[in-house]
Amino acid sequence: MQGRVEEIVRRLEMAMLDGNFQANARLPSERVLAEQYGVSRNTVREAIQRLAARGLVRSRSGSGAFVTDQLRTSSASPWGQLVADHPAVRDDILEFRRVLEGATAYFAALRGNTADHERIRELLGQLESARRAGDKAVEASMDSKLHEAIALASHNTMFLHLHSSILNMLREHITINNASLRELDEDVSEQLLSQHRCVCEAICERRPEEARTAMQSHIDFVRSRIAQDAG
Repeated sequence: MQGRVEEIVRRLEMAMLDGNFQANARLPSERVLAEQYGVSRNTVREAIQRLAARGLVRSRSGSGAFVTDQLRTSSASPWGQLVADHPAVRDDILEFRRVLEGATAYFAALRGNTADHERIRELLGQLESARRAGDKAVEASMDSKLHEAIALASHNTMFLHLHSSILNMLREHITINNASLRELDEDVSEQLLSQHRCVCEAICERRPEEARTAMQSHIDFVRSRIAQDAG
């Protein structure tokens, strides 16, 4: 019994790590999980209890069990405040993003499935709609969510963990930089949108090298414009 519980704990943990069960998502019912894993509901229940004891799952009365954001916040640090207080730090973040997100786009193109592609296209469509409406706040938000969807499509637990553990800081960074760029120059929005189209097209058409190059070119553009505006 205990061996089976540990097995289910590990399988649920892996589902959280690889993005199948994302933060704040409701876990399937005990019955569904029991059928999926070929074990009893009692085994599933105990496995969920162990995850709850570790802070990875939280039960809500009458609603079921939900994944917490513990994995996202496991690398909590003062980076968010540093970015706000010291704009020069943003260049280091962009340098890091160039490496991480270039590789992430490569593997998203290599491993992304149909559901990943649909999500990426959906978010790109929302980004385009926000651009047409001139809603820069929504545009920046969709920009950030699109980068997150690409990370999920990479199906690499380490890349996903790096994105998740610093996701809030990266999201704030993407939103601040791109919103600022869009405010300063209306043409930048069109250029950013075009760059995102290139990245998404390469990923959805399974062209890994082109996806990496397109993502790195996008980060380079943002970096150069920030340096130009700061100067």
